[in-house]
Amino acid sequence: MSEEHDVIVVGAGMAGLACARALAAKGRSPLVLERSHAIGGRVRTDAVDGFLLDHGFQVLPLAYPEAAAVLDYDRLGLGSFERGAIIRAEGRFRRLADPRHAPVRGLRSLAGGVVGVRDGAAVARLLRGSRDETTAAEALRRAGVPRTTVERFFAPFLRGIFLEEKLATSSRFLDFVLRSFSSGAAALPAAGMGAIPGQLAEGLDIRKGTGVATVGPNAVSLESGEQLRADAVVVATAGIVDEPSHGWNGVTCVYYDAPAPPIPGAWLAVNGEGGPINNFCVPSEVAPGYAPAGHSLVSLTILGAGDPDLEAVGRQLRGWFGPVVTEWRHLRSYRIPRALPAYPVGGFHEQPARLAPGLYACGDHREHPSLNGALASGRRAAEAVLADGS
Repeated sequence: MSEEHDVIVVGAGMAGLACARALAAKGRSPLVLERSHAIGGRVRTDAVDGFLLDHGFQVLPLAYPEAAAVLDYDRLGLGSFERGAIIRAEGRFRRLADPRHAPVRGLRSLAGGVVGVRDGAAVARLLRGSRDETTAAEALRRAGVPRTTVERFFAPFLRGIFLEEKLATSSRFLDFVLRSFSSGAAALPAAGMGAIPGQLAEGLDIRKGTGVATVGPNAVSLESGEQLRADAVVVATAGIVDEPSHGWNGVTCVYYDAPAPPIPGAWLAVNGEGGPINNFCVPSEVAPGYAPAGHSLVSLTILGAGDPDLEAVGRQLRGWFGPVVTEWRHLRSYRIPRALPAYPVGGFHEQPARLAPGLYACGDHREHPSLNGALASGRRAAEAVLADGS
């Protein structure tokens, strides 16, 4: 037996949902097939003991053009991070405010030695973008950003985005990241990052718990043996028709329940001193719904997807905040080996959404590794389907 459908989208991650939503907006009737029992792919949120735990530390940069075009920000109830960061260096925490949005605090940061006075010109050159593609590390050097500023701020900040230690990621992606974070705040939805795919999925026909065995033009075979046919098939997940060309970068996220925020305020803190923790924040200071009343949620990012050494993490936290850390309760650790497609120099080229008549593909591994890239790739696949009249 086989079923006939308009369009089948394989995968209810960000790319698949964006594709299906764009098709539905043009009057098509997509069926979305999702192997797991939850939508969102890598953008998911678990409810644990009254806390909201995202699958890895993630944020929504409000300047992402694709996100702004398809999401209703008001309904997401967004809380925004401060424009700037807290830097751990030389045995203390200091705030680095963005001087364009907090001029007094920004000048105090400069005067307090967080960054050098000459760094402003180097950062301005960096924000203008790279003329030739190179590594992120080399782009920082060419812009003239002093080594101490790289070590204290840029390296841990960018490692937390690229999820790789050496900043070997392409300067093209660096340019995109810096434009996005300098043009708008980063935010968290009131109900966790999982609210984003939840909003995209509204009104769509999604079959969860449905594994796909094979795909072809106009046809899908399910692991159950069921055969489905459609005018068009869009594969919106890696591993069926392709994988990221240069592999994946992994990450581990560790969550704690704390009686009070170790650093008050909606700040991202980056670690310029070394040790297991690359960066951390208190999501409940950004969006209060991340923790029950009277509690704070602490999120720590560790590069790589190995088993976290919680004893080493605890020692580093106690060195920063003192014995109060012994009162914290470990909630959960997420090891995510396939967190982000790697984006090396020369690694990405525009890939057509159309693989063959009646067969299409999308995903951030085919665009660039970000939520914005996933949404853009999904939209482009939908446009290809519509253009072909499939």
